[in-house]
Amino acid sequence: MDPRRLLIFREVARSGSISGAARALGWTQPAVSQHLRALEREAGCTLLLRATTGVELTEPGRALLARADAVAGELHVAREELAELTSLRRGRVRLAAYPSAAATLVPRAMARLRATHPDVDVALTEAEPPEALALLESGDVDLALVFGYDDPGDDPAGGRALVWRPLVDEPVDLMLPPDHRLARRRSVAVADLADQPWIVGCVRCRAHTLRVCATAGFEPDVRHESDDYVVVQNLVAVGLGVALLPRTATEAFRHADVVVRPGRAFGTRTYGTVHREGALGVPATAALAAVLATG
Repeated sequence: MDPRRLLIFREVARSGSISGAARALGWTQPAVSQHLRALEREAGCTLLLRATTGVELTEPGRALLARADAVAGELHVAREELAELTSLRRGRVRLAAYPSAAATLVPRAMARLRATHPDVDVALTEAEPPEALALLESGDVDLALVFGYDDPGDDPAGGRALVWRPLVDEPVDLMLPPDHRLARRRSVAVADLADQPWIVGCVRCRAHTLRVCATAGFEPDVRHESDDYVVVQNLVAVGLGVALLPRTATEAFRHADVVVRPGRAFGTRTYGTVHREGALGVPATAALAAVLATG
């Protein structure tokens, strides 16, 4: 049964005449009559008795009118819900973000979004970029905050058919133990670390460390691996190795005993948002993406 014809029938019943419904709808009377006849064919019975003074509902017509009122009510609720979502009076966004961003960038962005749109809810899932991209593709999140390094072939979107928007380039810094022989130097060359034990992080972070060391002419002696930047710094602090960490990781947590040295040779990391094509057409998702872009 065509719901549009059902609503036309409802207007005729409410108006008490076909001509009255035609005026209310802005249609011609023959067009309204045509839809009524089609609806009666779909229903398999007569819904209206026509007279010169107007129309009278049959018993099936009265039963159908109750259903038509319910449909009209649901459509009204749907319009109101869409209006609320479009105007950001409410909404929900599912965000995936890598750990250091979840500890720094995301809380600030969520606070700014709450200040302007308090009824928009953000649900956060902490995930490294490969897992975040998989969640996007499966439809389990709406937006992901991921990163990539300045290494050849490092694609933050992982080669997937997703929209990548780079936001900020951040430096990668060297982490040294407090009593390290190089700790007093203001600058450290990568080649000076060839004989050191190394601590590496996630898959992308490990690949970046290997590339930086290879460029300096050696393969690092990787002793420890951890995705947790707190663990990495604690291992460095007690002298178990050296490590490379992007700036937001030490913004999220800075061990008091770790010596941090910047250096262009340590590379950069770019973070940004990734989403499915068309996802920013949803106002709440677009609003969150916008506040993340402000840093």
